[in-house]
Amino acid sequence: MPRRLTGKVLLNPPDPPLADDVIRLEPIGEADHSELLALVHDDAVVAFTHVPKGADSEFVSGWIGRYARGWQDGSCAGFVARSANDGVFLAFAAIVHLDLAARQGEIGYAVAPAARARGVAGRSVALLTRWGFDELGLIRLVLDIDVANPASERVARRAGYRLEGVRRSAYFKEGRRADVGIWSRLRDDPPVP
Repeated sequence: MPRRLTGKVLLNPPDPPLADDVIRLEPIGEADHSELLALVHDDAVVAFTHVPKGADSEFVSGWIGRYARGWQDGSCAGFVARSANDGVFLAFAAIVHLDLAARQGEIGYAVAPAARARGVAGRSVALLTRWGFDELGLIRLVLDIDVANPASERVARRAGYRLEGVRRSAYFKEGRRADVGIWSRLRDDPPVP
């Protein structure tokens, strides 16, 4: 559970760590820099996330710093997903926006090309969802998904998220506009079979 220190929220990394029999989520840190740098150069990551084209080492350092600050102020919680058996880097996964007062958050992820189509995104979303509801006391979690990204829509659906609607032309990056589906899951929604 988050705790307050002189008006600030200190968010503690999960203990025990978030994991299942295939992946484990570790708080993002400077040791992940090279793997994250490779990830931000992937075309699909650039196309479907907020990562800008041409992101460099400085961008990755800032990204890591944002999540380090997030643990200190309760605004976000960033992780890298690694293989449970050998520690191989698989993905970035996070509650990218966290509002503990409103008891809601937004999940985001980016899977390394070699780890795609292996259930990594779904497992990451499931672990973050369970942690958000059970440990952080959240009531609502969302995924914002570009409608041109059917793979992420399948991840959301399988994780028990429901499409609330589409915000037309809501996302703008580098001269391109995109429609964004809003997928949500509430704490009291039925469990995923």
